[in-house]
Amino acid sequence: MEITLLQCTLIGLWTAFCLSGMLLGIYSNRCIILSFGVGIILGDIPTALAMGAVSEIAFMGFGVGAGGTVPPNPMGPGIIGTLMAITMKDQGMDPGTALALSFPFAVAFQFLITATYTFATGLTQFANKGIEQGNFKKFRFSANATIWILAIVGFAIGFAGAFSTSGLQAVVEMIPAWLINGLSVAGKMLPAIGFAMILSVMAKVELIPFVLLG
Repeated sequence: MEITLLQCTLIGLWTAFCLSGMLLGIYSNRCIILSFGVGIILGDIPTALAMGAVSEIAFMGFGVGAGGTVPPNPMGPGIIGTLMAITMKDQGMDPGTALALSFPFAVAFQFLITATYTFATGLTQFANKGIEQGNFKKFRFSANATIWILAIVGFAIGFAGAFSTSGLQAVVEMIPAWLINGLSVAGKMLPAIGFAMILSVMAKVELIPFVLLG
């Protein structure tokens, strides 16, 4: 499946919106939401929703940070995984395999986001100076700059991911069939592991009725 330049741009804009939406108070940087947008743009909503649902269940456990830990970023399966699941569907790519293959991207993207936040910490000095000088335009710009920086990073990730699908296909074609089958099995196990991680915390005697009701 060939992805046009317009579709690459739209996927970049969608990724930018979803990533920066975290700072706008909306829960947009989730696998199912990212996948759904990619599915609309590429015209394959069923595959996108299947990928998003599998990824979302896995990230119920993997995507929750405990204490100071930072989990993999949902953009991995939400964007890259969905792109692979849709564009390589005719080559036998299923959501489970795409989920397993997208995890390295999820980790790499989180490193990039962490670096972005580290860079953005310096903006607080400009915001403080703006308040001290009574320059509220400078304060508003500095206070909201992180949102725009995340939007730029998100656009770059989405656009580059969509634009390089041919390269991803070439890499996947180099992987032996037995390894692909193994990744498919592993990918199908990830949702169960993610859900089990949640249950390991919630499955207490006093909470079981609420788990069953939910």
